[in-house]
Formats: sequence, C-alpha cells, structure tokens
Amino acid sequence: MYIMNTDMIPKFTSKDEEIDFWKTLSLKYKKNCQEAQEELLEFQEGSRELEAELETQLGQAEDHTRVLHSENSRLKNEVDSLKEKLEQQYAQSYKQINMLEDDLGQTRGIKEQLHKYVRELEQSNDDLERAKRATIVSLEDFEQRLNQAIERNAFLESELDEKESVLVSVQRLKDEARDLRQELAVRERSTDVTRMSVPTSPIQDDNDKMDYSVQASLSLPATPLAKSANPTELSNVLGNSARISALNIVSDLLRKVGSLESKLTACRNFAKDQKARNSYAITENGNVINGNTAKFSHTLHTTSSYYDKTRVVNGLDPGTLTAITAPPSPSPPDLLPLIV
Repeated sequence: MYIMNTDMIPKFTSKDEEIDFWKTLSLKYKKNCQEAQEELLEFQEGSRELEAELETQLGQAEDHTRVLHSENSRLKNEVDSLKEKLEQQYAQSYKQINMLEDDLGQTRGIKEQLHKYVRELEQSNDDLERAKRATIVSLEDFEQRLNQAIERNAFLESELDEKESVLVSVQRLKDEARDLRQELAVRERSTDVTRMSVPTSPIQDDNDKMDYSVQASLSLPATPLAKSANPTELSNVLGNSARISALNIVSDLLRKVGSLESKLTACRNFAKDQKARNSYAITENGNVINGNTAKFSHTLHTTSSYYDKTRVVNGLDPGTLTAITAPPSPSPPDLLPLIV
C-alpha cells in the first residue's frame, strides 16, 4: 500500500485547496483499491483454476507414480531373478572353467607324453636307419665275399680243368716215358753191338757227342722222336740226361697234381663254410631288423667278432687263399716245357 510521506504534503494556502487535495487523493486511493480488488478476484479465479489443474496433474502424477512403483517392483524382481541367474551362470562358468583347466592340464600332459613318444620314435627310427645302413654294409660285404668266393671257385674250376688236362698229359708222358725206356733198352743193346763192331773214336769226338746229347736232352719235344732219328744219334742223345729229364717232368707234374688236389679240397671246404656263414649272417640281420637297437648292436658286434675269429676256415687262412690265387711258379730251367 502506498503511504504518503509528510515531506510530500504541500503547504496549503487555504482550506479549500487542502480539501480538494485530500479529496483527489482519496478518489485516487479508492480507485486503486477497486483495481486491487478486481485483481484479487482475478487472482483468486486464476488460483482456483491453477489449483484444479495442479490437482489434476497431481492425480496424474500419483497415477504415474503408482505405475512407476509397480514397474520398479517388477524391475526389482527382474533384477533379483537376473542376479540369481547371473550367480548360477557364474557358478556354472566357474565349474566349466575348472573343468576346462583340468582338461587343459590333461591335454598338456598328453601333449608332453606325445612329444616324448615322438622323440622316442625318432630315436628308434634313427637307430633302425643306422641298423639298416649297417645291415646294408654287411650285406654288401657278404656279397663282395661271396663274389670273391665265386671268383675263387671259378678259378679253381679252371684249375680243375687244367688238372684234368695235366692228368691226361701226365698219362701221355708216362706212356711216352715207358716207350722211351723200352726204346732206350733196345738202343742200349744195339749200341753195345755197334761198339763191339766199330773202333773207338778220339776223345774230342766223345766230348762233341756229349755236348750234343746234353743239348738234345734240353730241347726234347713232348712226342717221341725216336722214329725220325738215326740209330747213332739216338744212342748219343738218349742217355742218362734224357732219362733224368723225363723223370723230372713226371715228378713235377705229379707234384702239381697233388698241389691242385689240396687246393681244390681247401676251396670246397672254404665255399661250404662261406655259404653257411652267409646264411647265418642273413638270419642274424633279419633278427636284428625286427629286434631293438641294443640287441642289434650286440648281435652285430658278436657277428663281427665271430667273423674275425673265423678267418681261418678248416686250416685255410688268407695267406693260403693268396697262394691259391697266385700264378703257378715257373718250372726249373733243367725241365722240359710242358704245353697243354
């Protein structure tokens, strides 16, 4: 409310002027009061409308609040159920994780065992490859020895054929020696008769005849020459030196035949022992390949020591084999050459 200050009251000169002033002022205040009442009424009406509207809104808000409370309760229930489900899921996940960790540990153990098994298989494979290479080397060695034995057998077979031809030659030479002895006896008798009828020759002629007889004995052929020679020349040529040469030839041939027989016997024994040795080695190698590596190395060592110990077979050592395969020694210079 507007209150007038005393300083604002003017000074009046008369009573009428003061009455007019206060009358005007009262009218003014009355008008202001009426306007205030009208505004109050309007305000009250607006307040009632606003109150009604607010009550309506409050009812709607209360309804919405009740809906929200129910929704909140439902959501709380859902949250509780979800928490329970989450806890169950967490427990299941924890159990599953534990099971997976156990499976992972078992899988790692199995993996390590498999790696160890693979390493063992690789080692076994390497051992088997080494055993295979050693077996191949042993088989090659056996094949080489077998080829050498076959070559020796072929050489001894050729020597056997040579022996047969030598036996034929020896028999022929024996027959020729027998014929020569008979012919020598006849020539000696005829020579004695001739010496009785012919005078004695000088010493120089005797020396010439002796030299001629020695040369003839050194160049005596394999076939009898008595039929194509004169009686006097045969009596000079066929002396003691020719007889000794023929006997030396026969003895040398007999010695060669005996040597060939001993070599052939030794070769047969060596071939039989080599065959048995090869069959034994092949059987041992098969057992080694099917067995483990340690047994293979022990068997291979035993086999090698066996072959080292059995290098002399039936009294036939490598020196004897070398002697067998060596070429025959030349005949002495005082013997006749033998052509087969």
